[in-house]
Formats: sequence, structure tokens, C-alpha cells
Amino acid sequence: MDQKLLLVGCGKMGSALLGGWLGRDVKSDAVMVVEPFDTGTLNQQFGVTVFKEVAELEKTYQPDVVVFAVKPQGMAAIVPDYARFVLPATVFLSIAAGRPIAFFEENLGGHAAIVRSMPNTPAAVGRGMTVACGNAHMSDGQRLICHALLEAVGEVAWVDDENLLDPVTAVSGSGPAYVFLLIETLAQAGVAAGLKPGLAEKLARATVTGSGELAHLSSDPAATLRQNVTSPGGTTAAALDVLMAEDGMRELMTRAVDAATKRSRELAG
Repeated sequence: MDQKLLLVGCGKMGSALLGGWLGRDVKSDAVMVVEPFDTGTLNQQFGVTVFKEVAELEKTYQPDVVVFAVKPQGMAAIVPDYARFVLPATVFLSIAAGRPIAFFEENLGGHAAIVRSMPNTPAAVGRGMTVACGNAHMSDGQRLICHALLEAVGEVAWVDDENLLDPVTAVSGSGPAYVFLLIETLAQAGVAAGLKPGLAEKLARATVTGSGELAHLSSDPAATLRQNVTSPGGTTAAALDVLMAEDGMRELMTRAVDAATKRSRELAG
């Protein structure tokens, strides 16, 4: 990729993206970073040029992609300063939850090419899942560029209906927390059954991560993988009788995803 990239915000997710880009043959001198809280470590770690604020960039500088990787709460104060970069050839890519495309069109102008995306935290280890949606001004070429940038930290899918990003947020954006809670509660259950805490934590972590890798590598549906572990009348079947009861895991997960979806819509205004 030979596009000029302007990364706005370089916290955990921004750093994950930056590391992924540089690992995909993006040259460090093609990336400018605006990060007011940088202490010099970004240049040392990634070799990129860092600015405290957008006003420090040269007046003639024009990026091909502006990536917003700041917290949603700070967007309203930050985004309008980047309207100077709005040109047909420039696309604005947001990874912030709760900020709809309309927000960026309002703050950048109605002709800006905008892509809203929802990544998740496994992007930090290159195993993220991101879903994206572009507005009517996004060109096919800009979609390909954004896809490549997001794919540097994991898998990417696209939707045409922006409203679907709310359940996407609930399933994959918030989903890692559900998995970590599974590890936590599985370990606690092991302790309650008599295991020492250290062993219970190790068993829970290894079981969840190993099962995740098996699901990643297998083409079988999750239901088939579950059935492969379950012998009729065995120990797994006894546990699943509890987890798959009418008020069990399926009902709890449905309610949890519904709550997260509703909250995502509230945050989007």
C-alpha cells in the first residue's frame, strides 16, 4: 500500500492497527499520527512521525485515509478539525463505537467518504473481527483500502445496513468480555468443586483458548463440535442438561446481546 495514512489516536486499538499495517508492508513514513498523550514512545516503537494536534501538520499535507481511533466521548471535540482534509480522494475510517455515519457527515460535511467500523480487542494479537459499513460517497477503491487496513488485524466483513452495527457491537465488539467471563466463572466453578485456584484458572484458560482454536481451524458448525465432545449419558451431557435448560445459557446470552444492542443504539443517539 502506498497511500498516505493519518491515524488520529494511538491507544490500544490504534497501536494494534498501526502494528498490523507496518507488518503488512506499509512504510512508516507513510503514516502520520496525531496523539496528544504520546511521550515519544510511538516513534521509538514504530518509527512514525507523531504530532500532538492536527494543527501541527503542514498546510499542504493531504492524507488518502484518516483513521479515527479515539474514544467516542472525545469525537465531538476532535472530528471537526479534520474537515480540512475532505476531498473526493480521501476516506475517513472510524473504529469508534456509538458514533454513526451521520455524526461524521455532520461534522465533516455531507460530501465526505466515510466508513464506520466495529473491531474488537483480539485485534491486539492479530485475531480481531471487524464489521464495516460505508456511506454513499465511499468508492469501490476506498472500500478496498479500508478493508486492507482493517484486515491487518484480523477478519473483516461488510454490511450495507448501518443499523446492523448495533447487534454486531453486541456480538463481536462486546463478545470478548463474555468469553473472559466464561473463563472466570469456569475457574470459579472448578474451585467450588475442590480444585486449587491456580490449577482451576489454568484449566479454564487452556480449555477456552484451545476450544477457540479448534473452532477456528474446523469447518464444522459449533453445534457439531459440541456434539463431538458429548457422549450420551456422560459427564458432558450432564453439564449440558443444565447449560441448555430453558433458562440456561442460550436464554442468558440472548438477553445479554439484546441488552448490549439496545445500549449501542442509545449511545448512537
